[in-house]
Amino acid sequence: MSDKTAIVIGASRGLGLGLTQELARRGYKVIATERSTSPDLHDVAKANAPVVEIVKCDVTDEQAVAGLASACAEGSVDLLVMNPGVYGGDAQGLEDLTRDNVADIVMTNAVAPAQAALTLLPLMKKGGTIAMMSSKMGSIADSSGGVNLYRLSKVSQNMLARSLFAKHAEERGVGVISLHPGWVRTDMGGPNGLIDVETSVNGMLDLLEAEGTPRHAFLAYDGSEVPW
Repeated sequence: MSDKTAIVIGASRGLGLGLTQELARRGYKVIATERSTSPDLHDVAKANAPVVEIVKCDVTDEQAVAGLASACAEGSVDLLVMNPGVYGGDAQGLEDLTRDNVADIVMTNAVAPAQAALTLLPLMKKGGTIAMMSSKMGSIADSSGGVNLYRLSKVSQNMLARSLFAKHAEERGVGVISLHPGWVRTDMGGPNGLIDVETSVNGMLDLLEAEGTPRHAFLAYDGSEVPW
């Protein structure tokens, strides 16, 4: 069994599934989570037995996240990937924002992932990395406006990722990287995406494995910095 361990939260499809598959190929033991049964993830686990373990977990369920913490020993995890997220539908104009839809997407895409990462932080090795799946759409400097629900959730996630690092992870020697995966051809990214899952996944893992001194940075899959 490998001495490298990764946890992928939100592994049932798309980028999470691709990350699980590639991490197994790179020699990691992978704990991959699903909210509901994903036949594709179970196929990946079967093909990579026994190094991929599937755990049911909804990132917005505090008890489920706490249960996931028992899957690994403290100080045993090299990489934690927080990949849960929703797009928020097509009605995302400024006039479409409501108390309910803002609260729902910010909790799902920003608050719950950051809180889950905090809960799982004791599992991380010194020198390990927490990867928060963000998006260039969360860059204020790069924004052209529109898609307000999704953009708002990713800006919020970036801020909470900074807080996670500055107030909790840095003192434990753990880095936090906010990731822009690129415009990827997935269910969420759509068929017109500029890159495929394999390109995005390999780029992200290459840069995460190259991280040295713990820091918080906003990086694209190709290693370039994304403006805040």
